[in-house]
Amino acid sequence: MSTPQPRSGPQRKADSLDLLRRDAIDVWVATASVEDATPWPHLVPVSLAWLDDDRAAIAIQARSRTARDLRAQPAARLAVGPTRDVVMIEAVAEEEHDVAEAPDDLVRQYLRQADWDPRAASGYVFFVLRPRRIQAWREADEIPGRALMRDGRWLVD
Repeated sequence: MSTPQPRSGPQRKADSLDLLRRDAIDVWVATASVEDATPWPHLVPVSLAWLDDDRAAIAIQARSRTARDLRAQPAARLAVGPTRDVVMIEAVAEEEHDVAEAPDDLVRQYLRQADWDPRAASGYVFFVLRPRRIQAWREADEIPGRALMRDGRWLVD
């Protein structure tokens, strides 16, 4: 079996955005809070919607540990894809909306991509996350140059 050549930065960005825009894409979200007595970061799988202007939206229960963590310390790390084709995103929570009162555009984009409607359940909120750093790689030969975004700015076209 031959090993594919490492992708260029622009190709990694295109592949990453294709992955993030897929229907019914799931993401692992890791959060932590200094206010919580548990010393371990919290990790949960949720549905993701990649919004038009390079932001992500997730829907979670308003009383969940993830929601509490994001309110106390609005930083999250998201992992999308398998270990041999991963996109890692460090993001900051910018907005929180009760799903029943969320802006129509946010709801429409989330419903278009996610495989469920959080409005059908009770107690859910949307968090809108702004990526600050994005990395993508498949194999060890793609680790050099894996940074696609830094400080909220794309490094590649």
